[in-house]
Amino acid sequence: MLDGVKKMKSKIIKNFTLALGLFFLYFPILVLITYSFNANKRVMVWKGFSFKWYRELFQNEQILEAFLVSIKIASLSATFATFLGVMIGYALVRIKKIPLKPVYIFLSSTPLVLPELILGLSMLLFFISLNNIIGFPSSRGQLTIFISHVTFCIAFVAVIIQARLTDFDKNIEEAAMDLGYNYTRVLYKITLPIILPSIIAGWLLSFTISLDDLVVASFTTGPGANTLPIVVFSKVRLGLSPEVNALSSILMFILLILGLFYFLFNKKFKH
Repeated sequence: MLDGVKKMKSKIIKNFTLALGLFFLYFPILVLITYSFNANKRVMVWKGFSFKWYRELFQNEQILEAFLVSIKIASLSATFATFLGVMIGYALVRIKKIPLKPVYIFLSSTPLVLPELILGLSMLLFFISLNNIIGFPSSRGQLTIFISHVTFCIAFVAVIIQARLTDFDKNIEEAAMDLGYNYTRVLYKITLPIILPSIIAGWLLSFTISLDDLVVASFTTGPGANTLPIVVFSKVRLGLSPEVNALSSILMFILLILGLFYFLFNKKFKH
């Protein structure tokens, strides 16, 4: 009887803690989405339901241009970061005899804990020094933002791949080799398909981080290369705008679709 009561109390506490955490996490987002349909220009004063600010948003050329720039940079940087991060993660786990291997592991994960302010400033100084030495890049813009985003997104992908390969059952690869597969065929036919969900997770994480970045992009951007976070931040400094609420809701929907795609793919992959 007492055990049953204790289990019930424990279950109630766990459910309450979970509900409280989800409330603090998602309630502000739900408020933002709700007020994106507010007909009033004053953001926090409800006047009525309307799609007015979504129509205004799609007529705002500055925001649309910044959105396209951000999507392009995020897609490219996530792709390059995933490609390089997979190679780094695979090498650090599978190649045993690497001199100073712990140092390389530490360096590959340092950007995870490095403040964005320091990372952005260091990338700015790097580009200035590089321009003085070889004349490249000639100016700061989309290319410098792309290089900067690839630089710190690689660390996220490398850590994910390292974690996946650490728990990888090597007996599967050994069995494939016993059946006549060489190392290259094992890599492409066995290893990569098994770690594919982790690769996709790394790409999605890199895409989200790049799309959301403000600090590093602010240091490395130039004329005509404003990303979406930079434009939104400049508008918020002048006061809350209903268009920003509408934009944020659309971004939430896009990221939700990507997350749902990964969830369904991962679930199907496991089965």
